[in-house]
Amino acid sequence: MAAYARPVEKLITELSKLPSIGPRSAQRIAFHIIRGKTDDAFGLAEALREVKEKIKPCRRCFNLTEQDECGICRDPGRDASVICVVEDPYDIGPIERTAEYRGLYHVLGGALSPLDGVEPEDLRIAELVERVKNEGTKELVVATNPNTTGEATAMYISREVEDFPVRVTALASGLPVGGDLEYADEVTLGRAFAGRREI
Repeated sequence: MAAYARPVEKLITELSKLPSIGPRSAQRIAFHIIRGKTDDAFGLAEALREVKEKIKPCRRCFNLTEQDECGICRDPGRDASVICVVEDPYDIGPIERTAEYRGLYHVLGGALSPLDGVEPEDLRIAELVERVKNEGTKELVVATNPNTTGEATAMYISREVEDFPVRVTALASGLPVGGDLEYADEVTLGRAFAGRREI
């Protein structure tokens, strides 16, 4: 016999599917929602529904957007000759908060990891090469995570574009090896951008 009513058990089960949320955390969140205001719970449910119905990848850079192109790609004030390559859309936020970077982005959708079955064709590397070829890109800032898979991805990208007249740089030191961009503070990330280097 279940400890809680079926809807509560279902909520706990669904919450525990989220990354970094174990069964105990899921249970605490579920009871927080139950004890909270009805409007807050419905607001959360509406936000989840809306994001699944309206959000899609930008056709140019693969950032998340409601339109065909994201706000960054549509911004005429951005430097279209520079593309910052990131693994996931959530890596863009910390970079934007530094106010050090004014170019465009390209979201790969992950990093190369043959052991996990992630090969070049599983990422948006071919689309990146097409952008470099067709958009007059002068610099690629490869901002993959500073870990084994991120470094392997950066090296692969640099080889893929070596026949084009494009400068390939990586973020400078200051980011911890084995860390993720989403956890880096703005000062560290800003310094890393300011001191980026050739790959």
